[in-house]
Amino acid sequence: MLDDGRFRALVARVAEFYVTDRPLKAAQKKIEAALAAGNADESERQDYLTAVRRYFSGFAKEAHAQLRDVDKRLEHVNQVHFNLTAERGVVVRRIEMTQGVLKEIEDGAGSARG
Repeated sequence: MLDDGRFRALVARVAEFYVTDRPLKAAQKKIEAALAAGNADESERQDYLTAVRRYFSGFAKEAHAQLRDVDKRLEHVNQVHFNLTAERGVVVRRIEMTQGVLKEIEDGAGSARG
């Protein structure tokens, strides 16, 4: 169990989050009122911790799933970037080669006068 100072700090930290979850909002209001009145008993603290753990565990799972999705998409983007960079190199080389041939023609290669 957290000591009173740490417990109060946790309650204050949770209060900083924008929470729309009704059970957690209710637990937050209840524990804040109990702490303000100076009579938050062990049972109320445990109920609050259970509500916080439930909410933030679900939130963490959702965030981890989102991170995996973003990582997958970044991996795809990196592969596309790599492929496009390689393709660009091929195209640049092709331009250099064709311009070399055209330059040779301009310089008179293959003409009767050259």
